[in-house]
Amino acid sequence: MASFESIAAAGRSLERFLNHCFQEEEPISTPGQQTRAVLVRTPDFESSATVITPPALSIFLYRVDFNRTMRAAWSAVASRDGRAHLPLDLYFLLTPWANNADHELRVLGKAMQSLESTPILSGPLLDPLAGWSPQEALQVCLADISTEDLMRTFDSLPTDYRLSVLYLVRVVRIDERTPRPDVPVTTLVTGSVPEVQP
Repeated sequence: MASFESIAAAGRSLERFLNHCFQEEEPISTPGQQTRAVLVRTPDFESSATVITPPALSIFLYRVDFNRTMRAAWSAVASRDGRAHLPLDLYFLLTPWANNADHELRVLGKAMQSLESTPILSGPLLDPLAGWSPQEALQVCLADISTEDLMRTFDSLPTDYRLSVLYLVRVVRIDERTPRPDVPVTTLVTGSVPEVQP
């Protein structure tokens, strides 16, 4: 059963998976350099930040939304088992960082190839932080976004536009840990009482 930690665990799962892929096949053939994927937050895009050290691929969660397809179904489950279930879609911005354009394109290409060949993260590919159940999995796919919307995203970040791709991770579910007890149903009828015929 996924917990409130599932958002963080989804980001860490993506980071772990991409780092494993970079270790299996380094996208940049410069000796002594190891490309790494790193989860970042908004301040990490500032020029003074040291979290992103090229060559790297930053993974930035920029939007969280409820999953419109699964929301009703999980609400029905909640009414039966007494636990709240919130299905979410997470939007991650993947941005390559390197010392030249060729290396940035290689990092991005390797990341996209890896996510296309393994679009479902499940079992040992999931970070154990959230306490996933055995049947849970995350689907990772390219998000459909216009160039204008992508540019607008960078307007709110403390950096100029950089080549980036947007990925959608779904369905991340947050489950309530303990079920709420059923409240006894009481009925109160007010109004006139029909006369009893003798």
